[in-house]
Amino acid sequence: MNSTRFGELEVLCRAPQQPAHASPLLFVHGAYVSAWCWDEHFLPWFAARGWTSYALSLSGHGGSRRRDHLDTYSIDDYVRDVAEVAARLPAPPVLVGHSMGGMVVQKYLEQYDAPAAVLMSSVPPQGLMGSAFGLMLKRPALLADLNRIMTGSEVDLDSLREALFHQPVAPADLRRYYRLSQPESHRAIWDMSLFNLPHPMRMHQVPMLILGAAHDALIPPDQVRMTAVTYGRQAEIFPDLGHGLMLERGWEGVAAHIDAWLRERKL
Repeated sequence: MNSTRFGELEVLCRAPQQPAHASPLLFVHGAYVSAWCWDEHFLPWFAARGWTSYALSLSGHGGSRRRDHLDTYSIDDYVRDVAEVAARLPAPPVLVGHSMGGMVVQKYLEQYDAPAAVLMSSVPPQGLMGSAFGLMLKRPALLADLNRIMTGSEVDLDSLREALFHQPVAPADLRRYYRLSQPESHRAIWDMSLFNLPHPMRMHQVPMLILGAAHDALIPPDQVRMTAVTYGRQAEIFPDLGHGLMLERGWEGVAAHIDAWLRERKL
């Protein structure tokens, strides 16, 4: 892995020995994490199949600029981060966004074009309110723990497991993921809830793959299907996975599906 900086942004890169594809991949993480979540499995896996693969840490996350200013960052700031990195890559990247990162990708497409986009358990264009109400009614303890993570408070590791995973996860891995997690910008959460939702009619029309998980406690399948209907696509729901599609024990099935979809489009 090559860890580098694009200006003040941390970017992880896995480059194949002989790139087989013209389009690089740029992975955009969700809330509470940073670029590391993609390097656990996805970056090396895609690089081994000829894809030059990058993952950035958004402002205030990981090793990127001004973690002390995290709460000032908006979704538009995160879009600017993606644009800053994309402009410095050797070719326009395919964008792969997870959860909040999927919302960032949607907002990016209002201003910029891309060869294709993949939304994984993405916040829908209608925002987070539906998901929040569902958690409030069905899993109020999990919602409370997510709020504690936002403020940097300690949470029960069982809540982290419930939020991200359906399949078993090794306790050592779960503890490591928790140590790597961080608070999220309140401003960005409000943007995704109400104040800065995507405008599908303004977006560049690009090939789009929309993925979800049957046991996702945060962005359940009905929210994923709502995204797909908005964009005139068919959602693909993985039956045995939870929200953390790139970290779950069954992550390779998700990666293989994305790889096959990209190859079909000769990207």
